[in-house]
Amino acid sequence: MKPKVTENEQYLSSSNRITGVVVMVIGLAGLADIVLEWRTAGGLLVGSLIGILMVVAYVGLVRPSVTLRPDGLLIRNHVRDHHVPWHKIEDADVTDILRVHTAGGKIRCPGVQLVMKDLRKSRVGGRKLAAENSISRAEFVVDRIDNHRERLAATAEGEIVTSWALPELITLGVLAVLAVVAQFLR
Repeated sequence: MKPKVTENEQYLSSSNRITGVVVMVIGLAGLADIVLEWRTAGGLLVGSLIGILMVVAYVGLVRPSVTLRPDGLLIRNHVRDHHVPWHKIEDADVTDILRVHTAGGKIRCPGVQLVMKDLRKSRVGGRKLAAENSISRAEFVVDRIDNHRERLAATAEGEIVTSWALPELITLGVLAVLAVVAQFLR
C-alpha cells in the first residue's frame, strides 16, 4: 500500500519573494507618508500610483508559486492560476523556468526558475557550482512532481482548470480608476 499524501508542498523563488516584500514595505512607508501629510487630490493620485506599483510588485515577484497538493498541481502564475490533476501531467522539466507538459500544451511556472549565473557555470564547466544552487533546487521540484504523479495519477480525477487572479486584477483596476479620477480632480 502506497502512503497517502496529505500535506501541500509549496515551491517558489525566495529571492523574488524577498525583493517583492522589500518593495511593498517601501511602498507602504510612502503610502503612510502620503496619508499623514498630503491629503489632496494630488496625494490621492500619487497614493494610487504607489498602490499600483505595490500590486505589480506582488503579482510579479511574490505571487508565482508551484504547490503540490493531493488532488493535483496548483500553478500560480502572475495573473492566472492553473490546477492540473496528477493524471493530466505528462512530464515536467526545467529550461529557464519549470514547465509542466499536458496533452493541451505546456504550462510555464515562473515560481521555480533557474539563476542565469548557475546556467552559465554549468554550460562552461569552469568553476564548480555551489552545493545549494538553483539547478539542484529546480531538479528537486521536478523529482517531487514526478514522484507525486507516479503515486497519485491512478486516483486523480478532474480536468485542468485555469482561472484569473481576480483579487489582484480587481485591486489593480480600482487603483487605476482612482488614479484617473484623482487626475481629473486636480
